[in-house]
Amino acid sequence: MKLPSKKFGVFTAIAMVVGIVIGSGVFKSAGDVLSKAGGSLPTAIIAWLIGGAIVIFSTLAFSIVALKQANKSGIIDFVEGVVGEKAAYLVGWFINFVYFPILVGVLSWLAGSITNTLVGFERDLTWGFAALYFVGSYVLNIFGPVIAGRWQVSATGIKLIPLVLIAIVGLIVGLFNGNTIESFTVPATVASSAGTGLAAAVAVTAFAYDGWITALAITQELKDPKRNLSRALIGGALIVVFSYVLFFIGLSGVITNNEAISLAGSLDTSVLAASRLFGSFFGSVVSVLILISVLGTLNGLTLGSVRGMYQISIKGIGPAPELFTNLGKKDQPYASGLISFVFALLWSIIWYGNFKGYWGGFMDTSVLTIVFLYASFILVYFNIFKNFTELGFFKRYIVPIIATIGALYLIYGAFVSDPLMFVYFTLIVVVILITGVLTYNTSKAVVPVQTEV
Repeated sequence: MKLPSKKFGVFTAIAMVVGIVIGSGVFKSAGDVLSKAGGSLPTAIIAWLIGGAIVIFSTLAFSIVALKQANKSGIIDFVEGVVGEKAAYLVGWFINFVYFPILVGVLSWLAGSITNTLVGFERDLTWGFAALYFVGSYVLNIFGPVIAGRWQVSATGIKLIPLVLIAIVGLIVGLFNGNTIESFTVPATVASSAGTGLAAAVAVTAFAYDGWITALAITQELKDPKRNLSRALIGGALIVVFSYVLFFIGLSGVITNNEAISLAGSLDTSVLAASRLFGSFFGSVVSVLILISVLGTLNGLTLGSVRGMYQISIKGIGPAPELFTNLGKKDQPYASGLISFVFALLWSIIWYGNFKGYWGGFMDTSVLTIVFLYASFILVYFNIFKNFTELGFFKRYIVPIIATIGALYLIYGAFVSDPLMFVYFTLIVVVILITGVLTYNTSKAVVPVQTEV
């Protein structure tokens, strides 16, 4: 197999890591983190720092795995090379039927929410806009993949602009008007004591830090990967952590702690900050840039989602591999895209039920799915210090152990945040994984890719 040429230096790789990780999550999570931190800004910042540390050690652990498998890329291949095919199949099953569909639905809702705020209609049309973005994203990625790819490239650079503007200008304004100092010294008075604490706040940061695993795809094309991969991952992660903390402090310069918590769970915190910092017109421009950031993230998730079952089935395993590897007239995995659409719709209904009070609580699937993905990584971490005997003490033991502790801490944080919703979500995931076990074909055969004529 011919491997890609070594074309990326360490600085290019760092930029790619930053571009992949920074997206819509930080704009949504600001109020959530503060709320779970009990309204304390210093506690919330510590949560951002701990969440960043978990990401750094997680990326280090996976960089060790990536360097051992230079001919592979992507989380499924990495898990398969370390833990085995069946475990990798179940991780892929989780990603395709839980992780991608949930995030596609949540991002559609976020885009709908900010659009509703921008248009300013008296009637709340958030879910109508969300439905348009949801369907449009799948139509674009299934039937217009070239356009979807170009849109993804364009959105990557744009999404950094509002983050930097709010972070820097908000920090300067907050220091002059005294709001930043007040936010640090006076906790919010509207924070709920239920499901709060440092661990719960750290779990929420996982949504904003999500995406780092995708950055490992650069391994094959990185110059001197043995030296530069860990540098790129750590350097990129540190820039992301610094940017997020600066953004969070920048928000505190124009948004009080009470306001941030009252707007938690949506993009309204960032939209309000943009309006106060730059005025009505330029604030709307910044809000449009935030919307583009959300839509860019949504497009990337949908792009991965529609190819999910195709990526599993091309190895000849899973249900009906001939069906899911059958490409249409435009070389697109239509069956894979369709089943992705169906599951994303089902998870979106669960997300919709949160706001209608159907479940007796708020099942924050946006955080829970990422926390559960970290839980699956523990298998990889365990095998590093068990089987990678050629490594030094730090890489073989310290890195995977701290990464494991970080994953367990995220799980604990998600549980204490809302134990009942955690149990509900776990039961749903268990049913989906059992289905995956039952559909795993141990007597697999390589399935040739079929293209309709």
